[in-house]
Amino acid sequence: MGFMCVSYFARKNGIRFDKKQANARTGMGRVGGVEVLVARPQTYMNRSGEAVKRLMQKFHVSIEDLLVIYDDLDLPLGKIRIRADGSAGGHNGIKSIIQELGSQDFPRLRVGIGRPVTNGQPEEKRADVIDFLLSESSPEVKKAVDEVLPRVNEAILCIITEGVTAAMNRFN
Repeated sequence: MGFMCVSYFARKNGIRFDKKQANARTGMGRVGGVEVLVARPQTYMNRSGEAVKRLMQKFHVSIEDLLVIYDDLDLPLGKIRIRADGSAGGHNGIKSIIQELGSQDFPRLRVGIGRPVTNGQPEEKRADVIDFLLSESSPEVKKAVDEVLPRVNEAILCIITEGVTAAMNRFN
């Protein structure tokens, strides 16, 4: 979901992922009068902090200027939540970023994908959740993704131009 959101944002703002550097595919451009670097780590998700740290060092990005976009099983499908900081909440990619940066004080935008449901109950078993994450999306999920991508794009633009607090007030 994070890659889909970042790719959509890049496409809508004329940014191409035309470089491979620091274990990531990257692109640069101006959005809302601000120079931005967009990146899709090419590591395993649970090691994405390595790419984030290397890119931040290479481009001298401060932790306040980082925005991490990722999926969240515990948010309903299609919901978004923006936070200025916080724990990993069980997300291994975020755990990796926190570990590599030595801080959890970075903005993030979570996109709900919901949990798989079995017999009317949210699934908790690791194997079933992994199968859900790696399986082909249903038409319902594809429709929700098509609807959430433009909202995520607007939220990113708001964060860039007005700040995290304004985006939280508008989109949470």
